[in-house]
Amino acid sequence: MQQQELVAAQFGATASAYLTSAVHAQGADLQQLAQELAALPVARVLDLGCGAGHASFAAAGVAAEVTAYDLSAEMLSVVETAARAKGLVNIRTRQGAAESLPFDDASFDAVISRMSAHHWRNVPAALGETHRVLKPGGKIVLIDIAGAQDPLLDTWLQSVELLRDPSHIRDYTGPEWQAMLETAGFSASVSPVWRIEIEFASWVQRMRTPAVAVAAIQHLWQVAPAEVRDHYLVKDDGSFALEALMLTATRT
Repeated sequence: MQQQELVAAQFGATASAYLTSAVHAQGADLQQLAQELAALPVARVLDLGCGAGHASFAAAGVAAEVTAYDLSAEMLSVVETAARAKGLVNIRTRQGAAESLPFDDASFDAVISRMSAHHWRNVPAALGETHRVLKPGGKIVLIDIAGAQDPLLDTWLQSVELLRDPSHIRDYTGPEWQAMLETAGFSASVSPVWRIEIEFASWVQRMRTPAVAVAAIQHLWQVAPAEVRDHYLVKDDGSFALEALMLTATRT
């Protein structure tokens, strides 16, 4: 199975769970995302790796049109159903990969992405495609889990993420994101990180993580050095706190 097929399979099976997930449906970052877009009049917005559509729903309140784009047909079906239920008539869906966008050059005013990029096989290619489909002066607002600059912390984070979800590729640090965006032709800024508290049982249930992998994650947290446990606020039941960041960038 190719990596993109793995992503589609992983999230197709769990699409409805992501619609109702409090971790994904809530957060001040959704309000901040909408505020960033509100400054763009009559904006046409692309939600790259839309998942269950929470960022699309936030954007729809301030944008003229939102295209929710994802690898998973099941996720897109969830978005369509939820958009109708919410009365959001300005959302449409399209299926595909972040690295190959089926849109014309300079066809969007903004591109948004929330909690998707750590699944992208080729981030530079995706950012190159994003640059192509954005109008000059167009904006990216990208939200994702933050990698750690400390190798010890980062090794534990990436290991836990991969065990829980084999379609995970990498959580990048703020400096890594800034460098990739600038190489792709954007002027970028990175927010300070914030914490997302993860309740362990629902976190693994949402992804249908197999019992053997759940046990491996619990073992990793149990044997983690004190620096790791302290940084990620690991609790006895395996619950912990991830770090997230927001990147805003302008197409130069």
